[in-house]
Amino acid sequence: MPRVLGLDIPGHKRIEYALRYIHGIGPARARTLVKKAEIDPEKKADDLVDEEMTRLAQVLQSEYIIEGDLRREVSQNIRRLVSIGSYRGLRHRRGLPVRGQRTSTNARTRKGPRKTVGAVRGKEARAAVKQG
Repeated sequence: MPRVLGLDIPGHKRIEYALRYIHGIGPARARTLVKKAEIDPEKKADDLVDEEMTRLAQVLQSEYIIEGDLRREVSQNIRRLVSIGSYRGLRHRRGLPVRGQRTSTNARTRKGPRKTVGAVRGKEARAAVKQG
């Protein structure tokens, strides 16, 4: 596994796809990175020469925020929204969808599993509730 800026990327994949394993690099950014570093996009990550790796690392360091710094920046932005009490901050605090999605149905990823409220059906269940 080759290392770029202290991060392991899969060596058996083409460099264009291997770079996507770094947080903050998607398909479009990976393509532009390969062009700027002047690397053949057909090459596998294991086949890169040291010179190509250093060019790639220089482009990454100089132009993009990735991994830990990016995660920190995003969490600081969310913390700021929560602290100023904006609508988006309140949605983050309550664990609800932030971008205007409906919550009457769906939104289970943010809200978690359903919590049933109300009557318990069935004789056995009622007996268990009375005892417990």
